[in-house]
Amino acid sequence: MTRTRAKICGITSVDDAKVAVQAGADAIGLNRYPHSARYISVQDAIDISEQVPAFVTKVALFVNETAAEVKSFLDHVSVDLLQFHGDEDEAYCKQFDLPYIKVFKLESGAELATRARHFPSSQGILVDSMVPGQQGGTGQVFDWQGLADFDQPLILAGGLNKDNVSQAIAIVKPYAVDVCSGVESAPGVKDATKIKEFLAVIAAADRGSHYG
Repeated sequence: MTRTRAKICGITSVDDAKVAVQAGADAIGLNRYPHSARYISVQDAIDISEQVPAFVTKVALFVNETAAEVKSFLDHVSVDLLQFHGDEDEAYCKQFDLPYIKVFKLESGAELATRARHFPSSQGILVDSMVPGQQGGTGQVFDWQGLADFDQPLILAGGLNKDNVSQAIAIVKPYAVDVCSGVESAPGVKDATKIKEFLAVIAAADRGSHYG
């Protein structure tokens, strides 16, 4: 059986991190984009990361941040993976001696292959919805067609929730899915029931799958 990994992004509190971990999330996301409702301080990131057990990946998200700021954050907070949402090039992404994933905001899956080939060192490619002025957590989906044959590990984001994630898995067959607003009661506030339901739907979709 193929297992679809799941990341709960935009974690802003220790309690939300614990709920995500206990529900079975494979990864949590710590948002360091200052204009996001899910932005957290260095101290909050430290507090959260210290409560995440082994084998759950801690991901730090940045958008066009200076290298000095990223390095300063990493001097204080233990994370496993970096996620870059902006206009960063491969040389920038590789300089921090940590694995990374590159994010592309798309209107259609057909755009992906041309853009992703510039990041062969990325541990995966995360695709999100193109919404002007927003960096993730948009709550909007995009056209998934054309993504299923992508040859790098694909992480699907953009408007996912318990009602559409099964369809997304069936169409795209992603390595992982990434959810933020779809498991929230308000921006930056996770809903324990929604997290559990979302992860349960993924598990059910995997049990019913015949690919892989």
